Amino acid sequence: MKKILIIAGEVSGDLHGGNLVKAMHKLDPSLYFFGIGGENMKANGVELIYHINSLSFMGFIEVIKHLPFLRKVKKEILKISTEKNPDAIILIDYPGFNLSIAKELFKQGRKIFYYISPQIWAWGKSRIDLIRKIIHKMMVVFPFEEKMYREAGVNVEFVGHPLLDVIENYSYESREKFFSSNGLSLDKKLLAIFPGSRKQEIKKILPEIYKAVKKLRDEFDLNVAISGIKSIDIDIYKEIVGEEMPIIFDRNYELMKYAYAGIIKSGTSTLEAALLELPFVVVYKTSYLSYLIGKNLIKIDRISLANIVAGEKIVKELIQNDCNADHIYMEIKNIINNENLRNELVDKLRNIKNSLGKIGASERAANLILREI
Repeated sequence: MKKILIIAGEVSGDLHGGNLVKAMHKLDPSLYFFGIGGENMKANGVELIYHINSLSFMGFIEVIKHLPFLRKVKKEILKISTEKNPDAIILIDYPGFNLSIAKELFKQGRKIFYYISPQIWAWGKSRIDLIRKIIHKMMVVFPFEEKMYREAGVNVEFVGHPLLDVIENYSYESREKFFSSNGLSLDKKLLAIFPGSRKQEIKKILPEIYKAVKKLRDEFDLNVAISGIKSIDIDIYKEIVGEEMPIIFDRNYELMKYAYAGIIKSGTSTLEAALLELPFVVVYKTSYLSYLIGKNLIKIDRISLANIVAGEKIVKELIQNDCNADHIYMEIKNIINNENLRNELVDKLRNIKNSLGKIGASERAANLILREI
């Protein structure tokens, strides 16, 4: 029986980790997985040492505050790795923690696979030397990453983006059923809000969104709905929006598919929205100090994955001070009022989907790992 230590630290990593484990179990049902993940990985047979809920921190300052806890997690994982002697390590995104622990796992003589690359194209290429030395195989999900890594001498392979599989295989509830079961009017356009997957994000970002969408809802007679995360207490949302707007859990893809426009916190959701061809505005706000640190470190002029993959600013990004009710209101108003602008956005979003390869990323990554071990 092969033993595999797998580590994901965020909701998107758990989604892709769960699908990767599922694909690997299809090829070899005897595989034993243990590590850090969430409900998707757990449902696919991963024995969780820590749940991602305990590791989801936003911004540099928040991470610094939790450094003692992160050191404790790292120490425990390294101890368990020594005891269980895994045949392979799979790291999924979450670069701050994963690259740090990878150095120690490499010293243990482990074969380390990295699935979904750290965004070194955004944060600068200083980490690429470390990756070349300690990562056995880097499996990337964007075509431009393969070129960059190959030129730097990293053992790399483009496997395609796993979100293509997730969206392709998803069973959508009908628009009629979705609207009726969530108290939405079938005669009104839907404005969907995705305020993030962490408590800090929601508390920072949702109040400004709420002020904007109240005005938009009344002016354009819209349905408005908020995407909720089950691991976050519903009261966190209700403290901000009260009972005025439905909070819909575990139905992100219906929200994106049936919405006319969206307001989306920067992250994986922006790429999901692009793949579902939803015109949207990107919002992001963190503590002022975290923002200043990030602004000095980030090497590109875009933060949304949709814009990064497109190579241009297709969708508007409202960051920090620009993430306010007035700006959000104006940008969404432009999408609702200007059908030509909306259609142009949809066309550009469709091009993003076409650039990400074919479905089957999880299966290709699974085959690659099992071949190597």
